[in-house]
Amino acid sequence: MSNFYGLIGEKLGHSLSPKIHGCIFDILKIDATYSLFEIKRGNLKTAVEGMKAMGCRGVNVTIPYKIEIMDCIDEISYEAQKIGAVNTVAFSKEGLTGHNTDYFGFGFTLKRAGIDVAGKKAVILGTGGAAKAVLVYLLDKGISEVIFVSRDPKEAESRIKGQTIIAYEELKGLVNKDIIINSTPCGMYPNMDISPVDKEAVSKFSTAVDLIYNPIETLFLKHSREAGLKTANGLYMLVAQAAAAQEIWQEIKFSDEFIEELYNKVKVDI
Repeated sequence: MSNFYGLIGEKLGHSLSPKIHGCIFDILKIDATYSLFEIKRGNLKTAVEGMKAMGCRGVNVTIPYKIEIMDCIDEISYEAQKIGAVNTVAFSKEGLTGHNTDYFGFGFTLKRAGIDVAGKKAVILGTGGAAKAVLVYLLDKGISEVIFVSRDPKEAESRIKGQTIIAYEELKGLVNKDIIINSTPCGMYPNMDISPVDKEAVSKFSTAVDLIYNPIETLFLKHSREAGLKTANGLYMLVAQAAAAQEIWQEIKFSDEFIEELYNKVKVDI
């Protein structure tokens, strides 16, 4: 079992990751496995040591271990350091290297949708780990302003430092903003009949991005599309961040066409 990869988390449920990575292995004709590893709290370091001993090549990391995993890693990439979270780990003889491919996945999503963020003003709904990856990418690409929206702005200040955070009620007063991004789970399967904001709120923007991938068109994106906004869903980000992880593990570079092919293979199962 030396050529194995997987996803580390506490509760993984029906993850799409094995299918996405399995598709990549099939396309590249790599003899490898990708498994789900549910790890109880307090057992992360032991689990990582066990994987290292078994010859694991790499893992993805999800809730609640994206920060804790950093204590198990020898080297952390630029984007993961800035975000303060790791979602991809590469195992080698030299040690463990941590990356954050959500950063690259979000970038692929914007590129595919033809969304240019330089000089624009963005509003991000939610202040979790994904929101931090989005923030760092936007800042790196020249966004002029970012405002976060939270149900509890005071509590959110501990996670998002040095940024403007407002309550949802204050969203109505915002004007002249360009991009609205949903990084909350609001509207995700099976609770698909809700949206974090109403149609009136999204109508003030020109572009809407939802990090949710199931359903492909959330109520938030439906409202946005009907209001004439350019939209992008979260499935492409999920697929692109998985491809970015494989680029790190296999030391190769995928074309945009490869990622598009992968997206279309995964899309049929949503």
